[in-house]
Amino acid sequence: MATKSKNVKKLSVSTLPAEGQVPAKGGVVVAPASGSNRAPAINIGIADADRASIAEGLSRVLADTYTLYLTTHNFHWNVTGPHFNSLHAMFMAQYTELWNSTDVIAERIRSLGHYAPGSYAEFSKIATVPDVPATPPKAMEMVRVLVQGHETVSRIARAFIPVAAEAGDDPTADMLTARCTVHDQTAWMLRSLLED
Repeated sequence: MATKSKNVKKLSVSTLPAEGQVPAKGGVVVAPASGSNRAPAINIGIADADRASIAEGLSRVLADTYTLYLTTHNFHWNVTGPHFNSLHAMFMAQYTELWNSTDVIAERIRSLGHYAPGSYAEFSKIATVPDVPATPPKAMEMVRVLVQGHETVSRIARAFIPVAAEAGDDPTADMLTARCTVHDQTAWMLRSLLED
């Protein structure tokens, strides 16, 4: 039997700030519920409606993380110039971390009883991070693009920490906090390359 909602403040796409927050993307159902009649109902102490809100937030973080992963991997392949060696290696470390994090995020969505989005079509409907530029930019512009991408993912993740916390979902709140730490630190390191 599902628990009662703790009156968690629901974040709808229309109530969040537009810049860097969860975008309105045509009322897309982000994380449909999963399950069957043969399995027992999920009873982890988080109400169904709260789990749905949290899964939606995580799905958006997943879409942005995956989009940033693709951009970073593209830049790893296509970087040129005098900073090639250092940026090539740095981008590899960053895309590896991003790739590994997608599995953790997707599996948390599944743990909450919802399907994780996993196609380019789904990600393109809900991602806030822009797709990789069609023509690879110069090396320092790549760095600038990645700074903006990491800051965007951090803002999106940070917006959903209170939703998880108010529902008593400490594992998700902790995971999102850890993701913000990684994105904030990566943005700082990248931004340092752009300073005089």
